[in-house]
Amino acid sequence: MELPPRPATFNFHGVCMTEIVTSNWDNVQDFKAKPDDVLIVTYPKAGTTWVSYILDLLYFGHMGPERQTSIPINKRVPFLEMAKRTLPTGTETINQLTTTPRLIKSHLPVQFVPKSFWEQRCKIVYVARNAKDCAVSYFHFGRMNKSQPDPGDWNSYLEKYMEGQVTYGLWFDHVINWWEKKQTCSNIHFTSYEDLSQDLGRELDRLCTFLGLSPSAEEKERLKAAVKFDNMKENKMVNYSTVPSMDQKVSPFMRKGKVADWKNHFTVAQNEKFDEVYKQKMKNCTLKICSEI
Repeated sequence: MELPPRPATFNFHGVCMTEIVTSNWDNVQDFKAKPDDVLIVTYPKAGTTWVSYILDLLYFGHMGPERQTSIPINKRVPFLEMAKRTLPTGTETINQLTTTPRLIKSHLPVQFVPKSFWEQRCKIVYVARNAKDCAVSYFHFGRMNKSQPDPGDWNSYLEKYMEGQVTYGLWFDHVINWWEKKQTCSNIHFTSYEDLSQDLGRELDRLCTFLGLSPSAEEKERLKAAVKFDNMKENKMVNYSTVPSMDQKVSPFMRKGKVADWKNHFTVAQNEKFDEVYKQKMKNCTLKICSEI
């Protein structure tokens, strides 16, 4: 089957977007959230699948192996704003879910989140990842995912990324605005890829406290084993090997799962320039994310 051409980006209410994200916009904005929905939000390539899988196991790990071995993670945790022409939209897929709570993922900047999530006071889990590793991971994702704009070479991609000329816009805007929203909104739980990598047990406990869950010690150990990067990479229901638009021969969807892989991509000059931009953009933000652990 011949795949459609790569999408182009365009300015959408001040944020760089593609049609795959915006073509179901009215239905996204009018989406009716339920009070027990849990929304997982990230800037792209910040650990979305990892946290989706953690939450799916926390809520539904007890349901027996069939769910875990026969339903891909992107069907268990649908992508709210996704609207590929040949597939049901994200909103349609969510509305067909029969499990409670509904787990939903999104990359939306805070200003684009449908108002029903705020009205229903849904729990929102936001995951941040350091800007440099996000850039590297997003670049490789663009190379392998034909439904993403062509990233070009690494040098030109990094320039676009620093200018916010990638889908979902500027990393800085996304993370800062969500961090600021969290300061006044108690139903947002903020964690980071780095914190999860450094101490999964601690972050799991924080998540469970936020979600009001109390898994047994045995369930936690089972979950921690299942969500190890190497196990997820081999798991066909989690590694996106069922998605035709992703060419895993170009680059695997689950690539390295490491903190500070950016050091293998950034030149000294690129790193210095990026640090300058970072210092400027983050100067008024209290959020600290380490770029190595």
